[in-house]
Amino acid sequence: MRTVFIAGHARLPSGMAAKSIYDTVTITAEIDKKYGVIVNAGCTLATLHGREFVQQLLRGYSLNDGIDEPIATLKKHYLGKAGHALASALTDLYKQFEMYKNNEE
Repeated sequence: MRTVFIAGHARLPSGMAAKSIYDTVTITAEIDKKYGVIVNAGCTLATLHGREFVQQLLRGYSLNDGIDEPIATLKKHYLGKAGHALASALTDLYKQFEMYKNNEE
């Protein structure tokens, strides 16, 4: 298999629709092992539109290039209450990816 599935988690702020279902937000990503490119992504936002939007924002970024650019894009284009939680979940996902890479070497 050429991809790996990784998840990142963060606590949601109060007052969100998803908070009634989940205490945390999760971003998942299918990542190409060789190039670190996010092939597909998902998250646990309450609305389909929100989930699809985050998926489109993250697809195509290479985590081999770091996490700063995808986080900046997320902060610039996602203006919902979960923005900080999504950025934290993405940072956690990146940490998981780095651990994976270090264990593969």
